Amino acid sequence: MSTFTTKDGTSIYYKDWGTGPVVSFSHGWPLTADAWEAQMFHLASNGFRCIAHDRRGHGRSSQPWHGNDMDTYADDLAQLFEFLDVDDVMMVGHSTGGGEVARYIGRHGTQRVSKAVLMGAVPPIMLKTEANPGGLPMEVFDGFRAAYIADRAQFFLDVATGPFFGFNRPGAKVSEGLIRSWWSQGMMSGHKNAYDCIKAFSETDFTEDLKQFDVPTLIIHGDDDQIVPIDASAKRAVQFVKNAELIIYPGGGHSLGDTEKERLNADLLDFARS
Repeated sequence: MSTFTTKDGTSIYYKDWGTGPVVSFSHGWPLTADAWEAQMFHLASNGFRCIAHDRRGHGRSSQPWHGNDMDTYADDLAQLFEFLDVDDVMMVGHSTGGGEVARYIGRHGTQRVSKAVLMGAVPPIMLKTEANPGGLPMEVFDGFRAAYIADRAQFFLDVATGPFFGFNRPGAKVSEGLIRSWWSQGMMSGHKNAYDCIKAFSETDFTEDLKQFDVPTLIIHGDDDQIVPIDASAKRAVQFVKNAELIIYPGGGHSLGDTEKERLNADLLDFARS
């Protein structure tokens, strides 16, 4: 199993597939690098080196009590890039992972970065504030925390069977396998780590990070995303990232890497080759 140790002693698991130009993948909450397997397989099979890690407190990485915040997540990723000595990386982030990509660029710049992709991503900020009136109210995230503490296993099952994949929509083709995969990945996360991450993904303001992007950027979002509504995320993020391209998947939900796999794989490969 491939791991490296951060400066604060946290063991981070990572996958490193293929050879060629580097593409990194940052997963969503409360998942693991496994969430990106279809995309990694596709790009690695087409001449790219694909790297994905389990965020601290998630999957096969260790579960430190502290550091479950966006600054530390970004610093962990920077240390992984340094450990692997990679440059000209196309960074791809989904949901919380999109926040991780944004905060990485905000804190560490683009010296090692060639392109960025934000897919179903949380930036600029999920929480409703005076500056972000279209965001979700704090009561929504307080409800997440209450359900998580009450019965986290059931809460994860409810998310996976409902809004995450859009399986609660009329006529949806439900995959029991995807539900089980999501649930099992979520249950691998540390109890406190995943709890703390709710605050990290919902309350962190990435507006200034987005303004630091100076590489070609692709923003991909489904217009039926029930987890990260498009109007307060992608449609605002594109206003802050210079020369970003926004691709909207009509009827697309939150987990495009699964429910729109073929289209997303093609879009990522085209962008990586451009």
